[in-house]
Amino acid sequence: MIDEILADADDHFEKSFDAFRREAAKLRTGRAHPSLLDGVRIEYYGTPTPLSQVANVSVVDARLLQIKPWERNLCNVIEKAIQQSDLGLTPNNRGDLVLLPVPALTGERRRELVKILKAEGEKAKVSMRNGRRDALDLIDTIEDMSEDDLNRGRKAVQDHLDAAIKRIDVYVTEKEAEITGGP
Repeated sequence: MIDEILADADDHFEKSFDAFRREAAKLRTGRAHPSLLDGVRIEYYGTPTPLSQVANVSVVDARLLQIKPWERNLCNVIEKAIQQSDLGLTPNNRGDLVLLPVPALTGERRRELVKILKAEGEKAKVSMRNGRRDALDLIDTIEDMSEDDLNRGRKAVQDHLDAAIKRIDVYVTEKEAEITGGP
């Protein structure tokens, strides 16, 4: 029974970490990367569609993305969607493709991005703690188990949470170094 609760808690922790990682990937680090455009959706036959489903996004160099739509008439729609997104990037429409230069980050913007990163990390930790609370509540409802076994189960849940939070801390540290350009 406790193993099932632990498995559910681990699943919750993993989902929280994955959601955090997706949010952190959206933070611009001054280098061109196709994941910068993951949140951009365009109007495609009346349906908001992820950019990656209507175009090839490739890295030309460290500061330039190339977006080649599968239908030539989508260039204007893609350009408009990028301008309306909160990325702060200005696309160049070349008719059959869109070039997206990624400017270097200023020191102030880097500090702002680190703050956002840490806030997202804290949100993920809160979500994980909620998963721990749910797991502990389930453990407390078990009636046909010794108090020692219940305590071992509670400790195992806490140990799994500590490991999951450590993963977030390590990821935040790595991403912070990437954003600030540090070691």
